[in-house]
Amino acid sequence: MAVAHAEQGVRALGAGESNPRITAYHAGTNIEGYDDKVSWCSSFVHWTLAQLGIPGTASALARSWLEWGQGLDAPVVGCITVLWRDDPESWKGHVGFFQKVEGDRIFLLGGNQQGEVRGHAYPASSVLAYRWPQSIPSSGP
Repeated sequence: MAVAHAEQGVRALGAGESNPRITAYHAGTNIEGYDDKVSWCSSFVHWTLAQLGIPGTASALARSWLEWGQGLDAPVVGCITVLWRDDPESWKGHVGFFQKVEGDRIFLLGGNQQGEVRGHAYPASSVLAYRWPQSIPSSGP
């Protein structure tokens, strides 16, 4: 989580500009070289893990994380959390790092959350999966 926390405040720039940091998040994914105008939540998760030497999915699709690592029955701080967007059966989604639960909401730290790296609340009912790296015991990093 320290790597992700250090990126807080990185944000997409306005029309005609692109944040080179977000372009760097795409490196190693299937949208390498794209700017900050495409969805970048999965690229951010992939980049964050890469900084720790943990292989990601190499995909910019949030739902690509559904089969990554090992599934968790309950969230652990820092676990990768995959959400559905628009419709649970859609290909669309969102992914970020789990922070906490408050009532019927979960809080994630992630990229492309209101256009920047930040914490944000989502309905707990939108969770598709909690995932953890195979190489690290789920009792904590």
